[in-house]
Amino acid sequence: MDECTQDYRFGCDTATVVNILSHRDATQRAFLQQEYKNMYHEELTSRLSSELSGNTKTAVLLWMHDPAGRDATILRQSLTNVVDLQAATEVICSRTPTQLQTIKQLYYSKFGGHIERDIEMATTGDHQKLLLAYISTVRYEGLEVDRTMAERDAKSLFKAGEKKIGTDEKTFIHIFSGASRAHLAAVSAAYRNVYGSLKKAVKSETSGKFEFGLLTILKCAENPAKYFAKELYKSMKGLGTTDSTLIRIVVTRTEIDMQYIKAEYHKKFRKTLADAIHSETSSHYRTFLLSLVGS
Repeated sequence: MDECTQDYRFGCDTATVVNILSHRDATQRAFLQQEYKNMYHEELTSRLSSELSGNTKTAVLLWMHDPAGRDATILRQSLTNVVDLQAATEVICSRTPTQLQTIKQLYYSKFGGHIERDIEMATTGDHQKLLLAYISTVRYEGLEVDRTMAERDAKSLFKAGEKKIGTDEKTFIHIFSGASRAHLAAVSAAYRNVYGSLKKAVKSETSGKFEFGLLTILKCAENPAKYFAKELYKSMKGLGTTDSTLIRIVVTRTEIDMQYIKAEYHKKFRKTLADAIHSETSSHYRTFLLSLVGS
């Protein structure tokens, strides 16, 4: 059952809990947690964990963190507990250098270990090399682009992939992990002008989680909101819902760029994100996600 049961001794009014928490920002949630501990001498998250259940519990507990702490928690869980390399790859490859720097620091302070070590333990091959390069490389975050450099990188990627038999993965990793978002978007445009779609080239030249990482970096360089709108659609498409993806994206993007994601979702799929979530979820879980997404 996706809600906690009303009990006169240890009762949990889930509707009230969901209503209060979903309408509190990160600062207010931090204050609430501190006040709760001062008054009741226990962690609010511990109480929520024992009183809530199912997807509602997962979503609410994830929401209680601030954005960087939330990302660090997702990465810890997906690299060490229930290994979910798709989730880890999505989080790492869709965040900005500034966000990644904060996540790395919080990861170490919260879990007492370096995230690079956990990446090394959980991943292999080119996928591992990409994640380690992407999380450790300092990238420019401005909008200026050198068109000549973009054209040169586009040519290098063509030579490393579609032009040759086999693929020079090192070149893909070097350019995708070192380029700013604006530069990579310019590389993609330059590639399209001469050789065709860079996304198609990545799909034909790479595979698995390595391919997913490269595509996530590229799509987020061009339009992160569109990327997340498509991932949300995929999580609710067909029979059943991939709740872990739905929860992760809604909860992590609510305080970042949800308005843009909603606009992209409606533009692409001719349906509001709220309507899609409403038809795929139920009970307090539905109420909580819809409160975060907003009308």
